[in-house]
Amino acid sequence: MTESAQESAAPEPEILFHREEAVGVITFNRPKTRNALTFAMYEGLVRLCEEAVRGGEVKAIVVTGAGGKAFAAGTDIAQFRSFSGAEDALAYEARIDSVLDALESCPLPTIAAITGACTGGGAAIAATCDLRIASYDLKFGLPMARTLGNCLSIATLARLSVLIGSARTRELVLTARLVEAEEAQAISLITELVEDSYSVLPRAIELAHTIAGHAPLTVQATKTGLRRLRQYQTGGDDADLVSLCYTSADFREGLEAFLAKRPPVWQGK
Repeated sequence: MTESAQESAAPEPEILFHREEAVGVITFNRPKTRNALTFAMYEGLVRLCEEAVRGGEVKAIVVTGAGGKAFAAGTDIAQFRSFSGAEDALAYEARIDSVLDALESCPLPTIAAITGACTGGGAAIAATCDLRIASYDLKFGLPMARTLGNCLSIATLARLSVLIGSARTRELVLTARLVEAEEAQAISLITELVEDSYSVLPRAIELAHTIAGHAPLTVQATKTGLRRLRQYQTGGDDADLVSLCYTSADFREGLEAFLAKRPPVWQGK
C-alpha cells in the first residue's frame, strides 16, 4: 500500500458485528486501549442489539473484546475531561443506565466472552449479560474508589447485588480490588471458565447456539421476569450521590492522576 493510500484508508471501526449462523457476535474493537469504551461504542452496542432483534435471523448474542487482552477496561477516561458540572455527570450516568437497560431488555439471550481485563463500564456490561464465559487471565473489578473517585448508579449497584449479593458488591466496590478467575466463578460473577483466551469466544458461541435452539418464549419470559423482579426490589433517587462524586475536587484529581499515571491524592471534597 502506498503512503497516500495508507493516509486515506478509513480508520478501523470501534465496534464490530458478524454472524456465526444464528449467533450475532459484537466485538469492542479498540485493543490498543484495552477496548476502553467511547460514547459511540456504548451507543453502538445498543444499536447492534436492536438491529439483531429486528433482523430476525439472530437468535443469541455474544459480546466480546478484540485483542485477547481485555473485554473492556471501562469508559475511555479522556472523555471525562469535558465534564464541568452536575448536569454532565447525571447525563453520563443516565446514558450508561439506558445502555444497560437496553442490553438487559434485549429479548435475545446474551453472553459475555471475557478475556483479561473487565473493569468499570466493561464490568457493568458483562454483569448485565445473561451469562459470562471467561479465561483464567480474567481481572474483574470496579476500581473507581482508587482511580477516579466517581460512583456507580443505584441501577448498576442493583444489577451487581442481584448477581453476587449486596455484601460482595459492597466489598468489591469499597476495596476496589480486582477479582481473578477462580474466585469470580465461585461467587457467580462468571458462569464458566475455559483454559485459555483462544477458547473463550468459540465456547461462548457454542453455548449461544445451544440456547438459541431452545424455546424462545421460555427464554424471553425468563429474562423479562428476572428483570421485573430486580426492578421491583430496587429503586431510589441517586442524583445527589452522582452529583456529589462527579463534581468533587477528588474526581478532578482522580481524573488528572489517572491520565498522568500517578497515584491520586484524595481530600474528601
